[in-house]
Amino acid sequence: MKVYIEPIGKLINEFSKLPGVGAKTAQRFAYKVINMSEEEAKAFADAILNAKKNVKYCKTCGNFSENDECDICRLRQAETICVVKEPKDVIAIEKLNEYNGVYHVLHGTISPLDGIGPDDIDIKGLLARIAKGGVKEVIMATNPDVEGEATAMYITNLIKPLGIKVTRIAHGIPVGTDLEYADEVSLARAFVDRKTI
Repeated sequence: MKVYIEPIGKLINEFSKLPGVGAKTAQRFAYKVINMSEEEAKAFADAILNAKKNVKYCKTCGNFSENDECDICRLRQAETICVVKEPKDVIAIEKLNEYNGVYHVLHGTISPLDGIGPDDIDIKGLLARIAKGGVKEVIMATNPDVEGEATAMYITNLIKPLGIKVTRIAHGIPVGTDLEYADEVSLARAFVDRKTI
């Protein structure tokens, strides 16, 4: 005996394909959609299709854009390039309102265990941008995990010989954390990245 009728089962199955959505959450999402008015359901479906149709990658930096070039690349000076793994990292940094340079989205990190090498992410695009001239600093803002660190070091080794300043975002203890509860890697990183006050 089937637990769900076919339309509900298909909807739950589609929601469960989303990252971080388990069976219970997918079921809740499906029930929510079924209980929407027809207008709400249509607006939801239209939003998905509209995003899929109209969101593309910026030809310069690889960030999400509605046009060939994103507003950040169009409006900002390219003296400083912040290198990130994914477009969602750009959004996280932009929310800070602290950085006014441009970005370069790699669309992944080097991960030999997953079969992802330097040619599988957009390092060539970054090097091409640097070759055009005018870049004074490259900020490596990849995640502080093994893959992110390996990617940052690989790119740093390519860029440093070009005479361009390469920096890495600091990592360490989050604000409000007691030292006794900090993991060893974060605590060690906090000591390495310490600064003068």
